[in-house]
Amino acid sequence: MARPGRLGVGIIGAGKVGAVLGAALRAAEHAVVGVSAVSEASRERAENLLPGAPILEIQDIVERSELVLLAVPDDALGELVAGLAKLGAWQPGQLVAHTSGRFGVGILNPVRAVGAIPLALHPAMTFTGMSLDLTRLMDCTFGVTADAAMLPIAQALVVEMGAEPVVIAEADRTIYHASLAHSSNHMVTLVAQASQMLREIGVENPESMLGPLLRATLENALASGESALSGPVARGDVGTVSAHAQALKEYDGGAGGDVLSAYQAMARATARRAGNRGLLRPEQLTEIDEALGAEPEAPEGN
Repeated sequence: MARPGRLGVGIIGAGKVGAVLGAALRAAEHAVVGVSAVSEASRERAENLLPGAPILEIQDIVERSELVLLAVPDDALGELVAGLAKLGAWQPGQLVAHTSGRFGVGILNPVRAVGAIPLALHPAMTFTGMSLDLTRLMDCTFGVTADAAMLPIAQALVVEMGAEPVVIAEADRTIYHASLAHSSNHMVTLVAQASQMLREIGVENPESMLGPLLRATLENALASGESALSGPVARGDVGTVSAHAQALKEYDGGAGGDVLSAYQAMARATARRAGNRGLLRPEQLTEIDEALGAEPEAPEGN
């Protein structure tokens, strides 16, 4: 027998996020009444994570659902919501939640206009689209945005999925999302650049060298903040910074690569933050800036 308050959930977008969150809601005894899956990969993901859930057209899903979960790319969200509104698909009292980090509930105004309830539920996590993500949700937070009266509903849904809700104001959604993208996405780029450089000088398994260093650095940074800052920039070791910049310029073949520009940008940001904490004197900041050299010009055509 279903628990009280169980919802019929429709999943629009069986990507890595939508399928996993659908499985988490099903584990909380909500019923997945339909899922949209266009590509072969999304159909396979739906079959693996949401076995037995019918694959339906989007409008049919909305018609059947008490909670519609919109797990689509940011740039597609507004058009999808508006298009369904023009078709008269949204229903009064229906819960409509999207998983975009960038947007709050303003983008769901066409939903609100017909008396449906807009929610923004963004998991601050990277997804593989596999069942192991369900375990990772237990250590995950969601950026939650909703009208004040509806916040308890949004928070309860997140808790039911095993995660922790953190309320983000509507006006702060873009900064919220930028902070996550800046840390997570750029970390991948930095690791890829570092691995590439090590591999090209003959290190056969860069991951085994970088793994312990990066894990310890991340743990220290999360535990101690900027007190964990170390390295030549924070020490004001101008000679080392200059040597790094010159070596990376040669490595990049002049101005054509991306490693030098990334190193320069992060080193300058690190120096400024070290200066603000009193770790570097103003003259040291100037020396480091000069040691880093001019920023490479963008390749023609960009």
